[in-house]
Amino acid sequence: KTGKIGHWSLQLLASMENPKLIVQSDEAVVVIKDAYPKARHHYLVLPRADISSLKSVNASHVPLLKRILKSGMEVVERVKEKEPNVRFQLGYHAIASMSRLHMHVISQDFDSPCLKTKKHWNSFTSDFFVNAEQVISMLESSGKVCFNTEQYERQLKLPLKCHVCQVELPNMPKLKSHLSKHNAP
Repeated sequence: KTGKIGHWSLQLLASMENPKLIVQSDEAVVVIKDAYPKARHHYLVLPRADISSLKSVNASHVPLLKRILKSGMEVVERVKEKEPNVRFQLGYHAIASMSRLHMHVISQDFDSPCLKTKKHWNSFTSDFFVNAEQVISMLESSGKVCFNTEQYERQLKLPLKCHVCQVELPNMPKLKSHLSKHNAP
């Protein structure tokens, strides 16, 4: 049964067990469709190990984070077989809102009714979104992942800017209309 598990920030545990959301899984990781996708293709790669966030990882987790990245790349390859021009980013939010370590695999169209707020936008298009390989490098070099919370929270308040052409837009409806021009075939 895949019922709700308490607070919304804990819902990833339920999603990991939901067959409608699971894309692939093995003994180490589960890949699910994001229940509230912020783009046409939005997946989460989660470890089966109970790791709450990037704050909880250390150098011993490098092989697991590499496995998470590999699973994400496998999803990208499958999508690109059908849609070769789709661009993706793979990474982590510097400060995760959900309780369970997870890497985002997100297409760069950002075409989704679930993308509603400036915070959503900036969490994927600013330095708040940390490339997965950068996280692994941090772990390999210092044995931990450390972010200045205030610095990264400021990223969420930045003006709305197109991630393709950098034009600044006043609100989400105007941004989404602008993005449709970049997403046109």
